[in-house]
Amino acid sequence: MEALLQHILHLLALPEYGLSTLFVVSFLSATWLPLGSEPAVLGLIQLNPAEYWPVICVATVGNTLGGALDWWMGYGASKLAPLGKPQSAHSRALVWLKKLGPKACLLGWLPVVGDPLCSVAGWLRMPFWPCLGYMFIGKFLRYVIMTYAFFAILRLFA
Repeated sequence: MEALLQHILHLLALPEYGLSTLFVVSFLSATWLPLGSEPAVLGLIQLNPAEYWPVICVATVGNTLGGALDWWMGYGASKLAPLGKPQSAHSRALVWLKKLGPKACLLGWLPVVGDPLCSVAGWLRMPFWPCLGYMFIGKFLRYVIMTYAFFAILRLFA
């Protein structure tokens, strides 16, 4: 198993695969597919510390575009299933989302709820560009904080 992991990390480190693979993984992990881009980001930075900012930027752009796809899927769903009278628990969540508006998309990076949140933003027909901007900010900050914390913890135990 360790040899397989080393082989995968080696492939990710190759310039011709590294950033493009990271983009695809980041994009797909921001959709409703059960993937995570964090191992790819951390592995690529571990193998190429000099590529820190390009890795963060590529992962952020890929993840943001995946969130945009979620928004558009929600927008398309709103045409098929218009907003009806929701149940009380859903009603409170929708009121909260409407109150926050596009700023709610700052939380698009959260595991489990982030992808549906971006879809609901589209379903509620929140403005696309502000939603995309807030998604970008949230996802960028997540990658920066996550990588800083991870490598700080590694340094503690090294």
